[in-house]
Amino acid sequence: MTTVVKISGKPIAEPASAGGLWSALAANAVGTVVVHGGGRQVDDLFARLGLRVERRDGIRLTSETEMPLVAGVLAGEVNQTLVGLLCAAGARAVGLSLASAGVVDAEADPGVGGRVGRVTGGNGSTLRTLLDAGLLPVVASIARDATGALLNINADDAAAGVASALGAERVVLLTDVDGVADASGTTIEQINEDSAADAIERCVITGGMIAKVRSALRLAGRVPGGVRIASWRDAGAVISGDESVGTLVRSSESGKEMG
Repeated sequence: MTTVVKISGKPIAEPASAGGLWSALAANAVGTVVVHGGGRQVDDLFARLGLRVERRDGIRLTSETEMPLVAGVLAGEVNQTLVGLLCAAGARAVGLSLASAGVVDAEADPGVGGRVGRVTGGNGSTLRTLLDAGLLPVVASIARDATGALLNINADDAAAGVASALGAERVVLLTDVDGVADASGTTIEQINEDSAADAIERCVITGGMIAKVRSALRLAGRVPGGVRIASWRDAGAVISGDESVGTLVRSSESGKEMG
């Protein structure tokens, strides 16, 4: 079974608090691909440089002049820090990015502008070669267009693109919260297109969770084991397949509706 696990920048920035995450990934490294963001690290750099951070529906807007900074943080600092943490936990981790040969194809997203990208395809051959060699690929969410110019892709969309290219059976989107919450703040078991659209319209789902849910819904129908959104603090349970953890995103009309 091939599993794609996406993690955010927060546990990488606070590695001592995330020992269970590194151990869980190392213990389940066979057949696993890790895709990561690093929004916290990029925000920290922008703050030090006095640059403004702009987002739209949870998507970071990235200009031509900002792209080298974002790429340096995500494909450099964050990627290699994560590789080091996973190797220290016992995994045979190797770092690369979406821009590496055969990972995904991408283009600039005309609906967003700047250097924000979207995945258009990919065959997964590079990642499959690494998996067959017993390695744990760690993929930064920096891609390239057909000319070789760099693109910044939302990490949840990056994970979806990698999963599609690989034909992954499971996708886990690890975040800072327990899952998708209903209007009372309770983590729900399942969400689908209708309940998600309603929750977004009522501002129950906001900020970065909008992009996360939309990415999961676009992918859910093509992943046999589903897409699960859960906390990185519960990584051991969710990566090993515990269905009681987090929120299952599914592409069907059935399931538990948002409150």
